[in-house]
Amino acid sequence: MSHGGHAGHGDHVARFRRLFWIMLALAVPVAACSPMFAAMLGYRLPDVPGLVWVSPALGVVMYVWGGRPFLSGAVGELRDRRPGMMLLIATAITVALLASLGASLGLLPESLEFWWELALLIVIMLLGHWLEMRSLARTGSALDSLAALLPDEAEIVDGDATRTVPVADLAVGDVFRVRPGGRVPADGVIHSGQAGLDESAITGESAAVVRGPGDHVVAGTVSTDSAITVTVTAIGADTALAGIRRLVASAQSSSTRAQRLADRAAGWLFWYALAAAAVTAVVWSVIGSPQDALTRTITVLVIACPHALGLAIPLVVSIGTERAARAGVLVSNRMALERMRRVDTVLFDKTGTLTEGRPAVVAVAGAHQADVGERPAAVGAVGRAAAESASAETEAGHAADAQTGAGERPAADAVLALAAATEGESEHPLGRAIVAAARERGLVIDTVTAFASSPAVGVTATVAGRSVRVGGPRLLAEAHAEPMPEADGWAGRGWTVLHVLVDGRVVGAIALADAVRPESAQAVAALRRRGVTSAMITGDAEQVAREVAARVGIERVFAGVRPEDKARRVARLQHDGHVVAMVGDGVNDAPALAGADVGLAIGAGTDVARASADVVLAGSDPRAVLSVLRLSQASWRKMVQNLWWAAGYNLVAVPLAAGALAPVGFTMPMSVGAILMSLSAIIVAVNAQTLRRLDLDPADCTRE
Repeated sequence: MSHGGHAGHGDHVARFRRLFWIMLALAVPVAACSPMFAAMLGYRLPDVPGLVWVSPALGVVMYVWGGRPFLSGAVGELRDRRPGMMLLIATAITVALLASLGASLGLLPESLEFWWELALLIVIMLLGHWLEMRSLARTGSALDSLAALLPDEAEIVDGDATRTVPVADLAVGDVFRVRPGGRVPADGVIHSGQAGLDESAITGESAAVVRGPGDHVVAGTVSTDSAITVTVTAIGADTALAGIRRLVASAQSSSTRAQRLADRAAGWLFWYALAAAAVTAVVWSVIGSPQDALTRTITVLVIACPHALGLAIPLVVSIGTERAARAGVLVSNRMALERMRRVDTVLFDKTGTLTEGRPAVVAVAGAHQADVGERPAAVGAVGRAAAESASAETEAGHAADAQTGAGERPAADAVLALAAATEGESEHPLGRAIVAAARERGLVIDTVTAFASSPAVGVTATVAGRSVRVGGPRLLAEAHAEPMPEADGWAGRGWTVLHVLVDGRVVGAIALADAVRPESAQAVAALRRRGVTSAMITGDAEQVAREVAARVGIERVFAGVRPEDKARRVARLQHDGHVVAMVGDGVNDAPALAGADVGLAIGAGTDVARASADVVLAGSDPRAVLSVLRLSQASWRKMVQNLWWAAGYNLVAVPLAAGALAPVGFTMPMSVGAILMSLSAIIVAVNAQTLRRLDLDPADCTRE
């Protein structure tokens, strides 16, 4: 059975709900006034003129009105030459109608009066379809909630004044203000201000992320503590939020191998039911009566309706993708989601995937405190704790500091504070990384004067009356100064080395490198525990790649690979018999993402509209790969369970409905068959609903 979009599901919910309650109200007098129903329950119908025509009159109304969805669906299936569930239902209620009319008009024996069964069948079928449509409509709630994230109005900054306009009137280049607690109405870049942004609706990450000038913000996120002004870079269909909606809608409308199998099974079941009904009619006509034959045939047709089978797969994948979307896992290709459970090799891109794609301070070395300056850099409690720790990020710097001699205070903090003060007005990524590192350590950053920047050389400023310069090799050449002893070792590891000079003399050095995401090592370790091999692919030099790989626990490294050659590397792994998932940024890695068995784009919260991967991880946490793996495995289990229940139920129930156990005194009434059929659909729906409780938090998936 095919289904439309979630908006159509919402219309169907109201339609089937209304029809169900109306038909239920009509079914009560139909059954109560049915002579056969009265005989079954042991009561006598009152001798009221015209009472015998209540059931036929209302029964015809129920058939025409309540049965219309099934009758029109049957016509469509016949027109498409694809018989399925609707044709089976239409056949069952039509046979019941004709038999009952014949009995009421005296053309057939009174024992073939099935008005109460016709009423019960229509009511139960409407109830089942109402439950189905309601379940499918709920899977579209992710789209509705995403749409609700956008505010109705935006506060545009126009000089010193502000004005409120509808969000639809925003244009690229406009500057708008987001007040504390307000939602961002469009994608943009922060113009001024700094705030903690709740991006959970987009990335699935609950913790607020601090964003400042120059940082990208996404429509639908919330400023939790401060006001910011933002320059619009994307509106309407070009925003990340719109891209997420398209991905979720695409995922819910795409088909899967399991779903296609269920659709084929429903077609096979029609012919199985048709053959079983024909055999039943012939056999019971021979060994029983025409009434027995008709009753058994109707029961077979009712039992064989592939209601549960048609619901088994679509509901699982729809609920699964909707649940994933709420966790920041956006599935655009559900076939790939099925393949994810069989992946044995995950190939990670380095830059922007295992690393953050931005520089960070990894080591600091300096001379004695006295050589740096008379005034030591003030260090808070947090800064002292950080300075005294032997973290992996600064082990090289601490080793250098230890060479100053036992009992002497290391100068690393003082060097970093001087460099941060000098770089305070710089917009260069290296300068911003130095300032960020100093703030993380709690160092006091002095106010500077006479700031100047020289491209490809460095920056210069006056700090506490002294000339401080920070730069690379050209700066040392200009100052005729020698590098720190640690510089060669750091450069050999692929790190960027900057030196700090005070009044023309080298007082320290700072090493920077692409910051490794702290979650990367956890993701690799968790995959290893599940028997999945992790590998890294990068265009960087072998030594740089090996350095990062060692820090995250990856042993297999493909370095110096050009973007166009990454797809060939994926193909080679597949040729060797591996099922490969490629994890990259979705842009430079596009060929490899497309060629992999499963392509996962990571960190695409602001890039999701043009993501081309099978799965988009809206956040930047590589552990989300484990979330996709868990989702794939859980969804597949539910599909298999539902298929076994739906198909197995029909294979067993049809012979019982045909009267296979009649020789031992058991025959299944049509009403019982209708009830059991609808119960099977409800069981399938309830089983699929348990996916809503699936925990896709990356941290929890990693600990599994």
